[in-house]
Amino acid sequence: MKTDVLKSIRETEEEYQAMIRDAQAERKKSLSDAELEAENLVQKAQNDAGEYRSQRLAEARAQAQNRYAEIVKEGEARAKALQAQGNKNLAKAVDFIVSRFKEQLHVKA
Repeated sequence: MKTDVLKSIRETEEEYQAMIRDAQAERKKSLSDAELEAENLVQKAQNDAGEYRSQRLAEARAQAQNRYAEIVKEGEARAKALQAQGNKNLAKAVDFIVSRFKEQLHVKA
C-alpha cells in the first residue's frame, strides 16, 4: 500500500510538472502573440501617420498652387489694366512731346 501511495504521489507530481510546463509554454505563446500584435499596431500607426502626413502635404501644396494661380491672375489683370491705361494716354503723351519738340524748334529758329 505504501508503494501505491508513493506511486500515486509521483504520478501526481509528474502531472503537475506537465501542467506547469504547459502553462509556461502557453504563457510564452501568449507573450509572443502579444508582442507581435503590439509590433503590428505600432507599424500600422506609423503607416497611418505617414499617410496622413503625405495627405496634408499634398493638400498644402494644392492650396499653395491655387494661391499662386490667383496671384498670377491678379497680376496679369493689373498689368492689362495698366497697359490699357497707358495706351489710352499714349496719344496725349505723343501729342505733348511733339508740341514740346515743335516749341523747342521754334525757339531755336
